[in-house]
Amino acid sequence: MKEILEVMKPGLSTSIQDTGRIGYQKYGIPTAGAMDTFAHRIANLLVGNPEEAATLEIMLMGPRLKFLQDAVIAVGGADLSAAVDEEPVCPWKSFRVYTGQILSFGKPVHGTYAYLAVSGGFYAETVMGSKSTYAQANLGGIEGRILQKGDRLSAEDKNLKSIRAGRYLKKTDIPNYEQHRPIRVITGPDISAFSDTIYQQFLQESYRITEQSNRMGYRLEGKALSHVDKADIISDAVLPGTIQVPANGQPIVLLADRQTTGGYARIATVIAADIPQLVQKKVGAEVRFLSVPLERAHADYLAQQRYFKILRTAVRSEE
Repeated sequence: MKEILEVMKPGLSTSIQDTGRIGYQKYGIPTAGAMDTFAHRIANLLVGNPEEAATLEIMLMGPRLKFLQDAVIAVGGADLSAAVDEEPVCPWKSFRVYTGQILSFGKPVHGTYAYLAVSGGFYAETVMGSKSTYAQANLGGIEGRILQKGDRLSAEDKNLKSIRAGRYLKKTDIPNYEQHRPIRVITGPDISAFSDTIYQQFLQESYRITEQSNRMGYRLEGKALSHVDKADIISDAVLPGTIQVPANGQPIVLLADRQTTGGYARIATVIAADIPQLVQKKVGAEVRFLSVPLERAHADYLAQQRYFKILRTAVRSEE
């Protein structure tokens, strides 16, 4: 391990995340992991890391970080006005930083979650196969919490100076977090708890992301959705993107830190390919939903995996 940076200011909510704890939900352990897995994976590829390496997830008001040695870094996801020694840096592109330089973040331009990847990947104790921070149970990351002033973070052992800088994501591949297209969903397992009229209402109405939203889920506000009978079900499995409708009729989209089971009727599920677009929306933003067949969700997921395979091949060819 090599100490790579010191936290001068922690920001609003900055934590170590990777692709999450896979295979432990049957024991009641949430997956956690990056909210926007697309941005997380791309940032890692830009600095030559495996896609599952740990990054810093930065929410809205970013930290101020002092580098303790030279490294190659990349920032993907939300544009939070990143700068090195007050000089703006290009997102979605890897670049070299030097000992003593300071990375800071300013005004959020678009998006909510940014991801800082460093060559070698951030070090943290692996808990149940993951370094991800799950703060509710003090698991992973740095003492199971978000970053604090004075924390010193290390990188995994690797020759940090040998990594090539200058890799970038093509403009045509950079996500547009400001587009207002509907978020695509498939029907949920409890669709029978809602009438056809109510399901169409769910698809036709706009919902606002409320201030009660967090990594566990986005709470939405709009015209209430009524149930055929009652909101409660026998507790059953939930997934990233599961949309529950409790008794008040206001949908909740479950996300990275969601519980492993839920007891509210599940009207729909956000498809995997659209979760990044949803989580990058800010509090107060409007959300609309579009129902698509399961086959469309599968096809888009597979297309995304093929895209990452192409990127991995391109990175290896440069080395």
